[in-house]
Amino acid sequence: MRIPQDFESWRRCIEVDCGIALTDVFVNRRIAVYADEQHAETQRFIKRYGAEHHRQVLRWFRTVAEQDDLKKEEKR
Repeated sequence: MRIPQDFESWRRCIEVDCGIALTDVFVNRRIAVYADEQHAETQRFIKRYGAEHHRQVLRWFRTVAEQDDLKKEEKR
């Protein structure tokens, strides 16, 4: 499997290929873990995929969180 290089490919990989719903809970937990560079899981991720990809994935999770916040605002 190729490592996604853009947001849409990454999102498709998570939701379709892996079957993981990007719920608020899941996204916020991923942000909390990946924002903590001392967390063992984050260190493993960086070791395997590199620091730049780690930063990009964290940005993508934050983008999803922001999009979800906008959707919640629109429903009000």
